Amino acid sequence: MATTEQVRRVALSLPRTTEGLVRDRVKFRVGPIVYLAISPDDTRLGFGYPKEQREALIASDPVKFSLPGKADLRYHWAVAQLAELDRVELAELVLDAWCIVVSAKTSAAYLAQLPEDWSSAVYRD
Repeated sequence: MATTEQVRRVALSLPRTTEGLVRDRVKFRVGPIVYLAISPDDTRLGFGYPKEQREALIASDPVKFSLPGKADLRYHWAVAQLAELDRVELAELVLDAWCIVVSAKTSAAYLAQLPEDWSSAVYRD
């Protein structure tokens, strides 16, 4: 089960990420572009995800993943139930969403220097 604090820890470990509160939602962004949003009740995580791959993601596990609300369907966005995600899967979703909003050069440089066990290491104190 993933938590808001775990989302925060992973997101804030990524370069250029800032956290903000918008209409009772914790959001993480790079510059003006939001790539993660946590629902006010801390149960759902909205995250950047390619529109053309959303249906396959949701079909892979409809309990875990869903479409965003009607107003957000036009964006590259999907939603996950935090209770259904483990820590490693959460870290991978956050990293992938971050890669969508930064330049290809920035993401490639960052990914090249990550240790193999990054998704587990990010949680160590």
